Amino acid sequence: MGKLHLFDMDGTLLHGSAAAVEISRQLGLDREIAELERGFAAGELTPPQFAQRACDLWAAELTEAQVAAAFEGAPWLAGIREVWADIRARGERCAVISLSPGFFVERLLDWGADVARGSRWPAVPIRERVRPDGILSAAAKVGIADELCVRYGLTRADCVAYGDSMSDTALFAAVPVSVAVNADHHVSELASAAYAGRDLREAYELVVTNG
Repeated sequence: MGKLHLFDMDGTLLHGSAAAVEISRQLGLDREIAELERGFAAGELTPPQFAQRACDLWAAELTEAQVAAAFEGAPWLAGIREVWADIRARGERCAVISLSPGFFVERLLDWGADVARGSRWPAVPIRERVRPDGILSAAAKVGIADELCVRYGLTRADCVAYGDSMSDTALFAAVPVSVAVNADHHVSELASAAYAGRDLREAYELVVTNG
């Protein structure tokens, strides 16, 4: 039976950064988004509150071209395409599940992910308010993993999770194999393996070698 590899994006595939940070940089809002990120990390903002505050910052100024520039210029780990190509060559599946806006996350489908699922933020240019029920949470990641297991005829026992922070704790607790990638203390103690560096191939090798 194959495996389902579940990747977080912010802080995991993106080294030391997040979609909202990269998008805000395109608008010259580095200081403002850093303050929101600080509040979110401290638990002062829920995921829906963070999303709404970020959308308020971007307002109707954000364009698709700026989103594309943010994506292309982001500090991605090396080897993402190669890892996903190897997973698919083995007859296995790979998915990205992120709290970040779907319009950013879904661009990873072009890199070889079978599934790329993000929160449902308003479409660009942003003229609507955030719908809280469209914003993912740590628990929602587990629900999506279960949904994908049903789709592919797998179970949680067949899953491997890759993540870095508090939003990954529920998923790390739910699956048997997990890799903490440049992670903080929230997931380090839950992980089966840990990796620090800038090449996803090296983190993936921990699973292939021990799997």
